[in-house]
Amino acid sequence: MTKPLVAVLSGAGISTDSGIPDYRGPNGLWRRDPEAEKLVTYEFYMSDPEIRRRSWQMRRANRALCAGPNAAHRAVAELERSGTPVRVITQNVDGLHQLAGMPAHKVLELHGSARDVVCTGCGERGPMEDALARVDAGEPDPACLVCGGVLKSATVMFGERLDPVVLGEALAISKACTVFVAVGSSLQVHPAAGLADVAADYGARLVIVNAEPTPYDARADEVVREPIGTALPELLRRLGAGDAP
Repeated sequence: MTKPLVAVLSGAGISTDSGIPDYRGPNGLWRRDPEAEKLVTYEFYMSDPEIRRRSWQMRRANRALCAGPNAAHRAVAELERSGTPVRVITQNVDGLHQLAGMPAHKVLELHGSARDVVCTGCGERGPMEDALARVDAGEPDPACLVCGGVLKSATVMFGERLDPVVLGEALAISKACTVFVAVGSSLQVHPAAGLADVAADYGARLVIVNAEPTPYDARADEVVREPIGTALPELLRRLGAGDAP
């Protein structure tokens, strides 16, 4: 029997057990410090050197690069290793799905990666760790070593477009999957949130695992409010065993 294609759309909530705070939850970053949004808004970042300096200090303090995958990330990777076709579409930039064992080519990072930097001038990419080492050494706003341009995290900032190739692949997976699991996402940020609608429109079973209600709960075949670290592994175990989620 052909195994179902499982698409997993993951949001910030899947990584909170790894010590990475979410953004829009009750204790989320944007609720605690609305000014922080400026630090990841392209227009402010490019036009204001002080915003860039504050952004680099925020990156230094961000523990995402030190975080490790948790039980939920590992459960997704284990399902893939068991022989069930799995594709991850993630709104996260922490790279934890890959660290948990998901093959990189099966993970679509809609919002880019915080583990790299990119030059806004020439497009040169490099490890975030190297750029942060320069900040630690006393450069408050390290420039591109190739062209002298402005460096930024290789993430999609507010005001930037998603990579159309990555988004196109995410749409294709959403249309083709048998089961679409949205986990730890508020499903409020588009176009990522709309993928749940696309999957349901094309006949996928829609399962939402999230602590708070989402705009797509009414469309879901199943809504799970239990803690992600225990609920997702159990859900995926059932899927791997051939049981309906």
